[in-house]
Amino acid sequence: MKITQRSNHHREAFALILATALCAFTPGSATAQSGSATQPQQPQQNPQQEMKFTGKVVKLQTGQFALLTGQTPEGKAAGHFLDNQDDAKKYEDKQVTVTGTFDTASNTIHVTNIASAA
Repeated sequence: MKITQRSNHHREAFALILATALCAFTPGSATAQSGSATQPQQPQQNPQQEMKFTGKVVKLQTGQFALLTGQTPEGKAAGHFLDNQDDAKKYEDKQVTVTGTFDTASNTIHVTNIASAA
């Protein structure tokens, strides 16, 4: 029983760290990939360009699903919020590729597709 309690505390701590990191995440990391990754993006020309993001769907302490995409240079979890919670729920704790448009102001991916990463 102590192992289960310990595991839950560990998971809650991880969720809290992830939630904090997601709030402080700086968009434009190497985890976001688009067809023109070698050219600087110019949002004024095409603000709704679809992008692909790869990572793990995790459930935050708030109950919201997010995409964990890596770590910050400080070693904290980094990722993005997902606006399609119903689809995200199906992939909880799984590696996925998410296609959608990215809202830098809210650090949210407006999901058009979620698929298992191959």
